[in-house]
Amino acid sequence: MTIEPDGAEAGAGPTGETPTGPGERGRRPSEAIEAIRVRAPTRGNRKLESLLDAVNADPEVGAWWHMAQVNSERLGMSDHSWVHVQIVLNVALRLLRLLVKAGVKPAMVADHAMRDRDAEVVVAAGALLHDVGMGIHRADHEEFSLFLAYHKLRQLLAGTYADPELGVVVSEALHAIIGHRRRGEPYTVEAGVVRVADALDMAHGRSRLPVSAGQVGIHSISAAAIDAIEISAGTERAVRVEIAMNNSAGVFQVDDLLATKLRGTPLSEHVEVVATIEGEAEKRLLDEFRIDP
Repeated sequence: MTIEPDGAEAGAGPTGETPTGPGERGRRPSEAIEAIRVRAPTRGNRKLESLLDAVNADPEVGAWWHMAQVNSERLGMSDHSWVHVQIVLNVALRLLRLLVKAGVKPAMVADHAMRDRDAEVVVAAGALLHDVGMGIHRADHEEFSLFLAYHKLRQLLAGTYADPELGVVVSEALHAIIGHRRRGEPYTVEAGVVRVADALDMAHGRSRLPVSAGQVGIHSISAAAIDAIEISAGTERAVRVEIAMNNSAGVFQVDDLLATKLRGTPLSEHVEVVATIEGEAEKRLLDEFRIDP
């Protein structure tokens, strides 16, 4: 799987729409959410299909995604719009499926005697709502996401699960949401998957707003140094992540951001990460850098 600009898994088919991405300030909310439709390959998982149908039909969730991006733009941050959500969703499902194929048991199977497909629902739910708290405030947004997501997930999944299974699925999804913060300490494979998938949305597309706005720093420059990410089945470990860089500044994304998110999770022993610089010369990413007084 190569992470595509619109976040769709390779082979999943075209979305038929142009992802909005950064640039949502100044738009009416109804206009901003009109074209939103998050897609991912469900592979016959009807529970997952039901969740995606429900979330795409929910204007409140669309408004939360819109607000997350508005606040991101206010702060000059990287993309936190529905495009980012779709990328995280697709990457998370890809990671989970590769892990399961390699014999790794997610918590929904190991702890709750449910199925791999229920684990996909947990991962998708966590990925879809992990950043909705950004619409309230950047600081502690993961915690704000929790109280928004609790009742919403019960609504979105009401036609698919009933208690006590519904309570378990929602709780595991909330664990995935809170687990994506910097020191989230996820206990489950599902939560670890969401955490790592969030970090893997690091390609240069996420940095275009801060760089174009002149807000040049290590986060935006290092993101601009990432050309592509390939996720595939590994030979020594279940998952192999290959990161193509055009400049060594990308090491910051790999070591400080991705490695931090990967270490200490149930995924750490199952995922190998290899970053390389393509070509003989590194790309020039900025002309000068100044420290403002």
